[in-house]
Amino acid sequence: MNSNEMRRLERKWRTNSGASWPKRLEWLEIKNIRGWEEQRIDFDFPIVAIVGENGSGKSTILQSAACSFRNQGGANYFPTEFFPETAWDSLNDAAIRVGIKQGPNHSNHSIRKPSTRWLGQPERPLRPVRYLDLSRLQPVGTRVGYARIAKTRHNEAHAVNFDEQQIHRMSAIMGRTYNDAKMAKTSIDPNRDIPVLTKEHRPYSGFHQGSGETTVAELLQTDLPKHGLVLIDEIESSLHPRAQRRLMRDLATVTRTQECQVVITTHSPYILEELPLEARIYILENAGEKTIARGVSPQFAMTKMDDENYPEVEVFVEDDRAKIWLESILSVHHQDVVQKVSIIPFGSANLGVALGQITSQGRFPRPTVVFLDGDQDDATGCSLLPGDDAPEVVVFERLKRENWSDLWTRVARDLSYVADACSKSMTSLDHHSWVNQAASELLLSGDFLWQCMCLEWAKTVRPRDTQYIRDDIQDALRTI
Repeated sequence: MNSNEMRRLERKWRTNSGASWPKRLEWLEIKNIRGWEEQRIDFDFPIVAIVGENGSGKSTILQSAACSFRNQGGANYFPTEFFPETAWDSLNDAAIRVGIKQGPNHSNHSIRKPSTRWLGQPERPLRPVRYLDLSRLQPVGTRVGYARIAKTRHNEAHAVNFDEQQIHRMSAIMGRTYNDAKMAKTSIDPNRDIPVLTKEHRPYSGFHQGSGETTVAELLQTDLPKHGLVLIDEIESSLHPRAQRRLMRDLATVTRTQECQVVITTHSPYILEELPLEARIYILENAGEKTIARGVSPQFAMTKMDDENYPEVEVFVEDDRAKIWLESILSVHHQDVVQKVSIIPFGSANLGVALGQITSQGRFPRPTVVFLDGDQDDATGCSLLPGDDAPEVVVFERLKRENWSDLWTRVARDLSYVADACSKSMTSLDHHSWVNQAASELLLSGDFLWQCMCLEWAKTVRPRDTQYIRDDIQDALRTI
């Protein structure tokens, strides 16, 4: 479940995004740069996370976005800085195309390199742009020119103090209290900033800070301009999981108040969990071809980036409820294949349709089966889970017809309590809430109750009614 801060951002976005975000990068296409072949990346939320393996093209998206605008209130970014021609690298017929919203108007713009020069740069739209690349992650003491400061006697010559709000944000993200924070310059080098924090009334500089403290301090020093575009590479670097979550919640608050647009890259499941499905984009790369997968789950992203050995067949389902249901079906009726599969929740149904297309084209490196919930339409490369409805509806309605079968014995509750709690939960119009409502009444965890219900449901159906699931997995195994 998303945080309160993210829900507030989502609510504002959904109710009046047209008025509240008058400047927006709506989509981006990259042609003939680092393996990109005009795939479209849509930005459908004020904060969007780009996920993928190293070298998949995440940073290229940020760099392309940065040089698509003339920077209002800062130095301009140019494609020649990000995409230089070298003895080993050449750019032929390269282009970056963007869809832009400004007020009520939608327009397209491109910068392109048909031969030797980039064209279209003077016509770029004007917008505040802030790009935080990976150079910020280098420890202060190892940065160019900083060793001289550490080794030479010096004094503080100038400092820009953080305001109270920045200090409060720093404390909230790091989970500790800071009395003060500033960016200081020394008497021997007026060009290099040094973060200085004060904790328990004792100041200490970036030469003695943890890398996470320095990363957050420098991030908070960067203003998130009103209606601006903020691009952050590997936002989670040097931060532990709790700090990652706090940083995303802080970012959601500032994005909402400043009505700016933020695009980040990440490898972290904790970052993804903070964002709604439409804010997550995964770059799939198979046989050198990139595919944009939107609405991914953290489990899907981590599975695709992990290098461990997995079972023989990857089986994709929409969410954790579908995963537990399918595991129960296989364990009760088809134990011969249950140890051969890894069941992975992928996220949105639209992503499942895209995964089915990839599966049908044989582009996954491992045998793959994709299941959509039964309330979805048929789609190429996909099968539907049993029933003609969402898993919760199928399982609850079947068990209700069976007078809840032996569910009461599995959960160690009286049958009348189980029947009353489950039937009562079904009166809600939102079937996604049924499991947790019933579990709350029975003083159980939602996952435990759902697993018991799925196992009991599997007992009530004939093996032949789920035989097609086993057949799909066996068909995939034959492709090995």
